[in-house]
Amino acid sequence: MLSIVILTYNSQKQIQACLDSVFRQGTKDIKVVVIDNASSDKTREIIKECYPLVKLIKNPKNLGASKARNQGIECSFGEWVLALDSDVVLKDGFIEKFETIKDLLADDVGMIQPNVLSRNGKMIYSQGVHLTALRRFHDLNQGKPKDFTGGSVEQIIGPCSAAAFYRRSMLDKLKEKTGYFDERFFFLVEDVDLAWRAKRAGWKVLFYSQMVCCHTGNSSGTNEKFRQYLCFRNRHWMITKNENFWGKVKVYAFSIPYEFVRGIYLAIFNKYFWMKS
Repeated sequence: MLSIVILTYNSQKQIQACLDSVFRQGTKDIKVVVIDNASSDKTREIIKECYPLVKLIKNPKNLGASKARNQGIECSFGEWVLALDSDVVLKDGFIEKFETIKDLLADDVGMIQPNVLSRNGKMIYSQGVHLTALRRFHDLNQGKPKDFTGGSVEQIIGPCSAAAFYRRSMLDKLKEKTGYFDERFFFLVEDVDLAWRAKRAGWKVLFYSQMVCCHTGNSSGTNEKFRQYLCFRNRHWMITKNENFWGKVKVYAFSIPYEFVRGIYLAIFNKYFWMKS
């Protein structure tokens, strides 16, 4: 069985297309769990009325993406978990292609990155997360035409959690006191942190271009200043957790002037910089 874990937050405009694409796949051997982070729109009503097979977890407040994904994983079944954002639409045959390859994978493949395209399907949104030598991260080939063939799986550390397969045995071995996904991150960078931990433990990632889906991006409408602050804070948390001593020396030796200026800018112009972590 494959469990599909979907996050929602005021997702009434996207969730039907997402769930319709899941149930259109033609396979019965799936369990769908939706974790709603206190939507104030009609997201919950739509799910309850139109999708009786979905297990809906209703959080009393927005607990963040990391916590919500962990809740979904905790109540899921099967050897693989597919994490999806609510604005992702699976192309036909997506799950069938996964079923074709899953039993052929080496035991140390713990993550699978689908081919995630933009909303209109014309551009690449993500073919995996690339982590640079200075520990900056971006989605590989984002913005390139969908038929672009540059780049390789060797360039990615793990999948973008907008649409990502995770092997349960890997998740169980990587689980920390703060969860599978580190709940302190709240939102953003948590998938990079998990992928880095997986790589350190010897797990591998596979990019499978034939599994195609489309992703809108930032459907939650998260405040841009809040996203900016979380990217800054969570990146440093990720480096502190995962980089060795000499790696930290290298990263900050080359980037400290930029990081200092950026920190000063955020301290002056971003109110979230002073929030309690």
